[in-house]
Amino acid sequence: MTVTIEKLDNNEVKLNIEIEPSVSSWEYDKACKRLAQRVNVPGFRQGKAPKNILEKYVGIAALQREVLDSLLPTIFESTITENNFDLLTTPNVESYEFAEDNSLKVVAKFELKPEVNLCEYKGLEIEVEEFKNSDDIINKELQILAEKYSVLNDITDRKSQNTDIVNIDFDGYVDGEEIKGGSAKSYMLDLGHSNFIPGFAEQLVDHSTGEEFKINVKFPDEYHDEKLKGKDAEFNIKLNAIKEKILPELNDEFAKKVNPKFETLEALKEDIQKYEDEAAKAENQKRAANKIYETLLEKIDINIQETMINREIQSLMGEFKQRVNMQGGNFDEMLAKEGHQKVYEQMKEEAVKRIKTSLIVGKIAQNENLSVTQQDIQEKIAAMAQIYRTTVDNIVAEIQKNNNLLYSFNQQVIMEKVTKLLIENAKISYKND
Repeated sequence: MTVTIEKLDNNEVKLNIEIEPSVSSWEYDKACKRLAQRVNVPGFRQGKAPKNILEKYVGIAALQREVLDSLLPTIFESTITENNFDLLTTPNVESYEFAEDNSLKVVAKFELKPEVNLCEYKGLEIEVEEFKNSDDIINKELQILAEKYSVLNDITDRKSQNTDIVNIDFDGYVDGEEIKGGSAKSYMLDLGHSNFIPGFAEQLVDHSTGEEFKINVKFPDEYHDEKLKGKDAEFNIKLNAIKEKILPELNDEFAKKVNPKFETLEALKEDIQKYEDEAAKAENQKRAANKIYETLLEKIDINIQETMINREIQSLMGEFKQRVNMQGGNFDEMLAKEGHQKVYEQMKEEAVKRIKTSLIVGKIAQNENLSVTQQDIQEKIAAMAQIYRTTVDNIVAEIQKNNNLLYSFNQQVIMEKVTKLLIENAKISYKND
């Protein structure tokens, strides 16, 4: 057997494989025996059909593919190992030929990962805009908690105010036609924090319980529904009830209500401060990491093949489509609105950035002998279970169904380890406005 290696442009490798007749004939006979055991040939017991009958029944092409499936994995593996190839794609058989003398010729191609010539990645000097919590962060967080533990009191002796929550029935019309999905019964609307069409909540102020009235609004020009963009609409409103939000007093009792572990309001404040300090630290670590990778991307030139970029663009497009659909939008409409070429260029820029970052991380991990341990995966699974409020066993079951999930975990762990190493070895200075 001979394997001739030909390095092509764009990090592609071509293998010309020639297998002598004795080996290919032997493998062909073995393939016949294997297939004879798996198929039922009429008139013959399982595994007893002669080769010439089997060839007619299943086809010579099927037997030849069986030979390739048996021979090529070992050949590919040994060739890749001996030449220390860092594969990006698995070998793809482009052509094969079984000659009259029973010899076998195979042409296969695969892509290699682009070469990464690292610069000095330790001791990078970077300047980062520091994130700082506002001076009144504790009061803001306490206000959010107070809102969570607020109660609603029915109001009967006055008209609605912009701080109230109202219970309404409504139905809307555009050009005399009812708006699809534009009606509801007993809908609770916070007049001070409404995400309805601009002007809707404001016109519910200064009305009495039981009152029926009409309001007029205009849908925004950028509204997601093409039929309603920029359209004038009329809504019939019935105000069923007015409720006033009563916030609890911020004292020790309130702290205990938030969590029994807090004996005093001061203890709750200390916990909030600790959380916000940790959040600020995490944000600054994130900013530092982003700056480090920006610096490395500027310093390191990597020749990435178009096929690699196109695959990543397709992946990004898939993610984009999923996000749009989850938000209730129409992917094709959004693509048409933004412009196919504009979206493609944005995706290409992001694809190149992702690919280069991944290659740099992989090369640094290799240089530093950073690897993923079983404990790393167990910790990642436990963290995912907590995030999604499920069990470790459920996450493991998902991994067994989807190998890409395990690959994703491995990539995340390596990224985290490399990022930690880069930050620990960088000279970071934080600047303030």
